[in-house]
Amino acid sequence: MHKRSTFWARTSIAATVLMLLSLFASSQSRTVTGKVMDGSDQSVIPGVSVQVKNTNTGTVTKADGTFSLQAPENSVLIFSFVGYQPQEVPASKGAPMLIKLTAAVKSLQDIVVVGYGTQKRNEVTTSVATVKPESFNQGGSRSPMDLIQGKVAGLSVTRTQGNNPNSGASIQIRGISSISGNMNPLIVIDGIPGGNLDLLQQDDIASFDVLKDGAAAAIYGTRGNNGVILITTKKGKAGDPQYTYSTYLQREGVAKRPHMLSAAEYVKVAGASNNQGADVDMYDLLLDKNNLSHYHNFAASGGTVNSNYRASLYYSDANGIAIENGRKQYGGRVNINQTGLQGKLTLAMNLATNFNKANLNGGNSGDKAGGNGADFEQAVQRNPTAPIYDANGKFIETNGYNNYNPLARLQQELYDRDQKTYSGDARLTLEPIRDLKLSAFGAILRDEWNDRNYRSKLSRSSIQDYSGGGYAYKGNHTDLSKTFEATADYTKTVNSDHTFNLMGGYSYQYQTLETYDMDNNGFLTDAFQDWNINAGNAINDPKLPRPSQNSFKEDNTLIAFFGRLNYNYKQKYMLQAILRHEGSSRFGANYKWGNFPAVSAGWVISKEAFMQNLTVINNLKLRAGYGITGNQGIPNYKSLITLGTGGAYLQYGKWIQTYGPDKNPNPNLRWEKKKEFNVGLDFSLLQNRLGGAIDVYSRKTVDLLFGYAAALPPNIVDNIFTNVGTISNNGVEVVINAVPIKTRDFVWNSDVTFNSQRNKMVSFSNNIYKATEQYFGDLPSPGNLGPAIRVVEGGPLGTFYGYRYAGLTDDGNWLFYKKDGTKGTPSEVNQDDKVVLGNGIPKYMASWNNTFHYKNFDLSVFFRGKFGFKILNLQDMYFGNKKWSPNNMLSSAIGKNSKINADPQFSDYYLEKGDFVKLDNITLGYNFKLKTKYIRNLRVYASGRNIATFTKYSGLDPELEDTALDSGIDGRGFYPRTRSYTIGLNIGF
Repeated sequence: MHKRSTFWARTSIAATVLMLLSLFASSQSRTVTGKVMDGSDQSVIPGVSVQVKNTNTGTVTKADGTFSLQAPENSVLIFSFVGYQPQEVPASKGAPMLIKLTAAVKSLQDIVVVGYGTQKRNEVTTSVATVKPESFNQGGSRSPMDLIQGKVAGLSVTRTQGNNPNSGASIQIRGISSISGNMNPLIVIDGIPGGNLDLLQQDDIASFDVLKDGAAAAIYGTRGNNGVILITTKKGKAGDPQYTYSTYLQREGVAKRPHMLSAAEYVKVAGASNNQGADVDMYDLLLDKNNLSHYHNFAASGGTVNSNYRASLYYSDANGIAIENGRKQYGGRVNINQTGLQGKLTLAMNLATNFNKANLNGGNSGDKAGGNGADFEQAVQRNPTAPIYDANGKFIETNGYNNYNPLARLQQELYDRDQKTYSGDARLTLEPIRDLKLSAFGAILRDEWNDRNYRSKLSRSSIQDYSGGGYAYKGNHTDLSKTFEATADYTKTVNSDHTFNLMGGYSYQYQTLETYDMDNNGFLTDAFQDWNINAGNAINDPKLPRPSQNSFKEDNTLIAFFGRLNYNYKQKYMLQAILRHEGSSRFGANYKWGNFPAVSAGWVISKEAFMQNLTVINNLKLRAGYGITGNQGIPNYKSLITLGTGGAYLQYGKWIQTYGPDKNPNPNLRWEKKKEFNVGLDFSLLQNRLGGAIDVYSRKTVDLLFGYAAALPPNIVDNIFTNVGTISNNGVEVVINAVPIKTRDFVWNSDVTFNSQRNKMVSFSNNIYKATEQYFGDLPSPGNLGPAIRVVEGGPLGTFYGYRYAGLTDDGNWLFYKKDGTKGTPSEVNQDDKVVLGNGIPKYMASWNNTFHYKNFDLSVFFRGKFGFKILNLQDMYFGNKKWSPNNMLSSAIGKNSKINADPQFSDYYLEKGDFVKLDNITLGYNFKLKTKYIRNLRVYASGRNIATFTKYSGLDPELEDTALDSGIDGRGFYPRTRSYTIGLNIGF
């Protein structure tokens, strides 16, 4: 009884004390109200984060810019919003607060995403470029990379098939750094290495951060050789529920058509015997002139400081300029963030999906449909007097070299892809003590597609190849990636001058690929198409081509331990050191693991005492860094001896499969290594009205992976994949951001990027393996003309090598200069007479963007160009020659090439200057200021892409893929480059 009384007495006393403390605490806090406005135009800003400093208490401003929250006595409020400089203001008593935020134009305090963390822009010591939504290219995009095309110095983004909705972008940072390895940068989406771009929509992206130099990319080790692109998606934030809806409609038009001979002109060249009586413009018939693409994205966000979300849904229907060429896709993205344990534990989760259905038949985007651009090639060379149909309405196939009726193929064949892509990730972060954060991150990425192809009994392919029976193909492809990473991050400031940040971590990634496909032929009916594939007679008829059935699986594992140390003294001197120790299953037993170190430093010169009187300089920082990265982007199992299948032979009525070793083992196979030194200068002048950066870099890639001849014996086969060569690359990058005019109603922002690059093949050989020269860019038939590009030790990559044009004989035969300066016909010259003719890789790239804001209007005008390279015009070389008869040809055959009366030959006659400038984007927008509590913002815009091209190149488009060893060759596919016209709407609720 006594113990129970004591317990209740103690409990009552404790409750009374807690109640008194609660009342005391309540008496020490009060309600603080206010409004947040734009400091320049006095407009209210909804969604601004208002937080009591050093607490988890906070809110966001409402649609009218007002806020209200409980704040203790003598507290400080932090106001922050994307695009504005944050402010810290003491909480005022009584009267509502009026806060005016200043726009952060390229603010030095911008947060930059780096590998496994973030840094303030003024603390970055490496070469990192950041692009945010306000700087994205406007209008509809086919790929997320379209948004930053031309926006980052040293980053090349090229769409080699224009706006074909089923083609991707070719991406490269600072030029070619490999011969056989992967040349693409590593894509990291919300921390997932190797992220899939299909999972990104333009309205869901918060920023691109491009790690360009070795010191920045070394944290990613064996995947950092070609740079790293970190993409961050938009996240949930505290505040009242908000909704956004974005949409656009887009039309495509052909930017430039090839000029073929008309029916009348053709008859004059090919003769009356080839006149079949019709007048057909096949190129025009292959165009979908009524194409219309549309896109929709709806997003919702909201929550509290401790629990918030963002979810988006999208749908797009992209129609290409070619008939039977399109892509429909839909999906969504969800982000959830939750903080608990008194702010010590945070959970962040992302889920993204993409479902798309692609018609790959038109535009020839896949191997099963005849190759890139083949239909449009047919349209150029097809006899324009040949009718499409006969009197009974059946398609007519023309006879001639490499001829078919493309309209017939498009209607008699199908090629569809049904693709599903998913990613899910979760990050758990614990702060057990102040300044120490422990994080665990897990992610799964799965990409799978099903292909189906059917060629009807009436198709040219079935009649020629399958004795008039139909052909069916089905294929499945599945990519799976699993990632787990754990990091520990500790930050400590000593005596307010010395700040240390130490980060260490572990990374594991497992990837696997599985494929399965089969085909059959000899179908007696088209009724089932590819859905009854066992019904093809080829299974039982040995006279028909043998059906195939294939399956494949491969995998690889990557494990790494990494660390980074940052030191900052008075925000004036910065030092960063990185080390990554990584192992890959792709390499030999003797070189499974490697080390990738980096060191960089920064000096903020403008903070020195001797700079304080120079008021014209707001910021001046010198950076220098050196880093080693690797490249493990090669096929799996290259270091191992593997068993492969040979041919299948029919013996005694049975097909017998053969087997045997298909590669030599190489226990010394290791990754390529790139050693890069970078020096940079960041500057901001004239009250931040003029700023930018200059970077100079020198990089050398050693231990290049390549296939070399191997002696038999002791080797099993006559080639081996090993490390030998060296490539060097040097360049300069310049970025300038300026605000030439800034008034109350009018602002003009102007941004310029420029880069130059030089590369050299330092060596191909060592003491064991010899390969003093290599050839690339094999030219197509007819003619057996061989390769157009030669790479030699000590010379640049991308060099055209061939004969110098010396004129024509009286009968129209070619004349070329010989080594001794005399002239000879094709039969009179040899390999010794070939010389360097030019280079197909641009030496310079530049862009210029201007954005004008006048009251509620905004206008952006964007130019970009490439310079200092040659283009081999294969279209003119083959189709601009009268020898192409009786096929049709380009009008140049009877124009500038009219005196040629010989088969096509490769020489500098067909090399043209490739320099170009494009007016790439014009966008005019208007922002409505609506006095309603239901609509936060409303913007309408009209945009045009690829508006005009200024060039001396005579082909369709001088912008070619320049990220490969055969850069500068304009292939024979005539798939149209387009101009796109877009009208769009962005609205926030």
